[in-house]
Amino acid sequence: MKNRGGILLLFAALLLLSLYYLARTWKINDIRKDAEAYATINGVVDPAKKQYYLDSLWKQKVFLGSTVESLTKQELGLGLDLQGGMHVILEVSPADIIKSLAKGSRDPRVTQAINKTRDLAAKGSINFVDQFEKELKALAPDIKLATIFSNSSNRDELSLNSSDSQVKNYIQTQIDGAFDRAYKVIQTRVDKFGVSNANLSKIPGTNRIQVELPGVDNPERVRKLLSGSAKLEFCEVYTLQEISPNFERFTSLLMKIDAENKKGSSTAAAATTDTTTNSLASALQAKSDSSALDSTANANSLMNMFIVTPQGLAIKTKDTSRLNSIMKRPDAMGIFPADMTFLYDVNPIEGTSTTEDLVNIYPIKNFGNAPLGGEVITEARQDYDPMTGKPNVSMQMNTVGARKWKELTAKNTGRSIAIILDNYVYSAPNVNGEIPNGSSSITGSFSIEQAQDLANVLKAGKLPAPTTIVEEAVVGASVGSQALNAGVISSLVGLVAVLIFVVMYYSSAGWIANLALIVNLILLLGIMASFGATMTLPGIAGMVLSVGMSVDANVLIYERVKEELAAGKNFATAIALGFKNAMPSIIDSQLTSVITGVILFIFGTGLVKGFATTLLIGIGTSLFCAIFVSRLIFDNLIKKGKTINFRTAWTEKLFGDTNIDFIKNRNRFYTVSGILIVAGIISIAVRGFSLGVDFKGGRTFEAKFEKNVNTDEIRDAVQNVFPGSAVEVKTYGGFDRVKITSAYKIDDTDIQTDETLKSELSKAIASVNGNKGEVVSTSKVGANIAQDTIWASVKAVIYAIILTFIYILIRFRNQAFGWGAVLALIHDVAIILGIFSIFHGWLPVSLDIDQAFIGAVLTLMGYSLNDTIVIYDRIREYMAEKSNQTQSIETVINNALNSTLSRTAVTGFATLIVLFVLLIFGGETIRGFIFCMFVGVIVGTYSSLFISAPFVVDALNRKAKKELAPTKA
Repeated sequence: MKNRGGILLLFAALLLLSLYYLARTWKINDIRKDAEAYATINGVVDPAKKQYYLDSLWKQKVFLGSTVESLTKQELGLGLDLQGGMHVILEVSPADIIKSLAKGSRDPRVTQAINKTRDLAAKGSINFVDQFEKELKALAPDIKLATIFSNSSNRDELSLNSSDSQVKNYIQTQIDGAFDRAYKVIQTRVDKFGVSNANLSKIPGTNRIQVELPGVDNPERVRKLLSGSAKLEFCEVYTLQEISPNFERFTSLLMKIDAENKKGSSTAAAATTDTTTNSLASALQAKSDSSALDSTANANSLMNMFIVTPQGLAIKTKDTSRLNSIMKRPDAMGIFPADMTFLYDVNPIEGTSTTEDLVNIYPIKNFGNAPLGGEVITEARQDYDPMTGKPNVSMQMNTVGARKWKELTAKNTGRSIAIILDNYVYSAPNVNGEIPNGSSSITGSFSIEQAQDLANVLKAGKLPAPTTIVEEAVVGASVGSQALNAGVISSLVGLVAVLIFVVMYYSSAGWIANLALIVNLILLLGIMASFGATMTLPGIAGMVLSVGMSVDANVLIYERVKEELAAGKNFATAIALGFKNAMPSIIDSQLTSVITGVILFIFGTGLVKGFATTLLIGIGTSLFCAIFVSRLIFDNLIKKGKTINFRTAWTEKLFGDTNIDFIKNRNRFYTVSGILIVAGIISIAVRGFSLGVDFKGGRTFEAKFEKNVNTDEIRDAVQNVFPGSAVEVKTYGGFDRVKITSAYKIDDTDIQTDETLKSELSKAIASVNGNKGEVVSTSKVGANIAQDTIWASVKAVIYAIILTFIYILIRFRNQAFGWGAVLALIHDVAIILGIFSIFHGWLPVSLDIDQAFIGAVLTLMGYSLNDTIVIYDRIREYMAEKSNQTQSIETVINNALNSTLSRTAVTGFATLIVLFVLLIFGGETIRGFIFCMFVGVIVGTYSSLFISAPFVVDALNRKAKKELAPTKA
């Protein structure tokens, strides 16, 4: 083995790094348990106290030089389905942006065109701006867009002479900018929410933002937080001199509280001051060290709370929750002026020590009743100071704003005016003098990025971009806990089952494969932890499945080694040739799985993307372990003179001399497949599919009852909650659980509607014929999201087929192989669709057609291709051998099929073992997904042997006949 030393060094480094990152994950989870124990009083966890504990340790080095802050950034976290939480997709409406841009126009045709475009967008993905122009031109063929959108506020970008193309580009730019601003606002709100492992991402090609908040248990608060409009305000700021007498009184109060705290225990003292739900330390995510938990009077003294800086007043971030709590005390409310409110800077002060983060605090005057709002902004952009060349922000206001701004700046010359968005101060520039024309320049120690961010904040006032929730899912903590237990059990049982099977089949060589599999699992988890990946239930399924499928690489090698040993080669030579000859099949088969994994990652969202991530990483680690780790072990044993057995007593003669005539009977198999496909088509036409909520839109509520339920009784009980709308009720994960689905008011984006429906449903199922029930999780998918999901899924399958054909065509340089593989894929998908149509409602498994189903279909397509390409590689090898040149195509391909039969059977059986375990123990969330995979592996194996390879025979024969046919004169 070449470069043995380098490979050994790489392996050791990867293994140690993986163990290190897994240890980091263990450590942060241990700290969270300590925080929960600290915050538990009488069996109830106080979330604010738990967060306070974590805040206090945030900058402290707790594990091999790493702080709690750094540990949380590189840990293997748990997804929503494993710990509960909330998943939300928000949409920035282009229609609202266009309305705002065209607000000067009174032409009713503009409104009609916007409404028509919005209706079309709800049915599927379109380019909103192009479609708007098309609809407007249909109503007013001669109208120029510039006459609608050109005005004084955008005179630098548009004029009445601007072409329609220029106006469309301007509109699209404004929509994109509004989306970016909305994303920034949502990102800030999520950061302020204080949720560990929160995930925020833009969905490519859309105006949608996906938010995942693991562990949250207040959906109504999240809805209000995420969907509320951003409010921009300009407020006056008190000077420290103006409120210094008030601070003297406040200091006296702090001394009084300090004295009270000294009388009690340090724990009791902490409990009286840190349990506010408005902890800025949580909100800022700019935490401090563990000194907050120091029991000494000096560390906890409130007199050390405030710090005077050149910019004004600052506070340690760890003390913000205590200040918030104190300000709510009755004896503190009258100390400061009635119109004064303390607000914090949105960012911590840069350059502070790593153990004492500070944040500026501003005494704001008339907050909530600001003299000037953001609606007067007409333009804001990042610019450069002509004198210093440093970044600044230029701001322009409309006529009304300019007049008020003139008055405000004249009144506050030499003082600060705070720019406030969402209750946080983004900047508080000092006014140098009266600004008469509404054109201002904000200077400071800005970086270019900071100046751009401030300009975007100001634009949020110019062009509000309200967000609406178009999809959401709430998973209860109990549901997440059950899913986690199911995932862990299924993983362990599936792994043990595969390990036992491999040893039973390959004897002592199986132990080497098993060691490689265990190392593969460690590397997979370690790499995911280093990326800060989130483990979901489909991710666990992907992990276990990748372990099961990784057996394939070992099987390919072992079967080749057995062939070389049977041919009389010595052990060392057989090992070397086995690895060498198996390599093309291993690489080709795994690359096809990579293709489907990448497509899943690109087109999938949420849980499907989590599955794809795990699968892709698993493919890489599986290849490394099978090719290099196993080889290192074998080389070491060879040096020691050891001989390894590759057979057990019961596998000695298994598949040894198989001579099945696959090709002769191909027409029979074509007929069987044709019957199955036709039956599926008939069922699809007659019965259709059971579509998941993400494919048809609607609300779904999962409810749990004390005893087993009758779905008809539940339907009757809840029908009045959804008047005039069909209600679907079916058991889910047990006879005491049901899933209730309805499209009632699905286009209603009012967040209160969601709460009302959940409340009414909870009342309806509180007692059904004496059987008490409760809603444990909810989800909502808007109609337009459903249409986009369908289209994205169709594209994913089409792209997978096209890319597969291209890859095989390049790799095998023969269209017959490409079309054979494509035929097998279409065959597999058609049969799976037919089975899901025929058996939905009859089996105790959810057979919904949803995103998870598409993920399963794409995955089994990869598996089927894996099988097919291994056979193709052997066919190509046999066709190239001189000894086979005189044999017929039928004989060569039949021999190839028989020679790979043992590999096909062993890999298929190992994968089915894992899938069977997941099907039994994996939990309802992935049961439909796993059922699809289970059936798909059987169908995929069948098509590789009986459809794809025989088709190649027919295709090559037809080509040969055409070449031999006489040319017509």
